[in-house]
Amino acid sequence: MKTLIVGVGGMTNGGKSTLSKSLQQQIPNSCIIAQDTYFKDDAVVPVDSNGFKLYDVLDALRMDTMMNEVDSWRRDPESFLRQRDLNSEHQTPSVDKDVCVLIVEGFLIFNHRPLNELFDKRYFLEIPYDVCKLRRSSRVYKPPDPPGYFDGHVWPMYLKNRQEMESVTSDIVFLDGQMSKEELLAAVCRDVIHEIERLRGKAAS
Repeated sequence: MKTLIVGVGGMTNGGKSTLSKSLQQQIPNSCIIAQDTYFKDDAVVPVDSNGFKLYDVLDALRMDTMMNEVDSWRRDPESFLRQRDLNSEHQTPSVDKDVCVLIVEGFLIFNHRPLNELFDKRYFLEIPYDVCKLRRSSRVYKPPDPPGYFDGHVWPMYLKNRQEMESVTSDIVFLDGQMSKEELLAAVCRDVIHEIERLRGKAAS
């Protein structure tokens, strides 16, 4: 069995979760591991000199736990899906299960070197500052963003993390997060399916 690991990264409110879920619905034998589900408890997240919680750093995430989940999928994708009851809606006949796809979604997935090294395809959704700030202000977070949090922490950390990301890898497809959901899905889905077909061709030969 062949495997394919797809990374869908991007800035806050860039559309990465929406794209990942839509992609998972289109790709058979696929599942999602989302980085946002691995945040540490709020009580242990450090605070900077301005009193802002430092959520936009790798230390705020349980990356060891996330990597264990990724490694569990890599060892046995079909078992991973069965144990989590993730493939009931997208199950295909076993004869077609020659390629299993893991979609890893998150804002710092390319900054964590052990994880970044596993990706076969990398996509990064970006949007302008004003669009990002507007989208962020319209969402409800727990805990909520304090006044000045976006300009004082979120945006500066995005710029810092992006610079670090680009120093780690150049093999990233950047996507315009202002494109329609349908356009984004079509572009990424086409690329992923092409890679799946390539893997199937290699397996057949």
